[in-house]
Amino acid sequence: MKGRLQPRNLRQQVTFERRRRNIAFFTIVTFAVFYMIAALLFGNMGFLKYNALKKTKSGLDTEIVTLEKDNKSLKSRVSSLKDDKFYIEKYAREEYGLAKPDEFIFQFDNNK
Repeated sequence: MKGRLQPRNLRQQVTFERRRRNIAFFTIVTFAVFYMIAALLFGNMGFLKYNALKKTKSGLDTEIVTLEKDNKSLKSRVSSLKDDKFYIEKYAREEYGLAKPDEFIFQFDNNK
């Protein structure tokens, strides 16, 4: 009987082994869950990176809208400079101080 385990010891050993396996299994599962949560939050394609990219996209969209408005304004100005005689004359007078023959230009000092 020395070679055989007694039933009580065998039952205790089986119970002990089951507990060890359960502890090992739950430990591995817990680490896997924590790893997955960390990867979802902090990973290269994680939630924090997604929010940062979303904010960047929003800023770029706003900048695009602003630049499109500026572009539209500049296109309108170029079109006016090409076609509108009145606008060309106004621009030449205001920007370059040009005048027609026999016209006088008065400049006032606004500092006083």
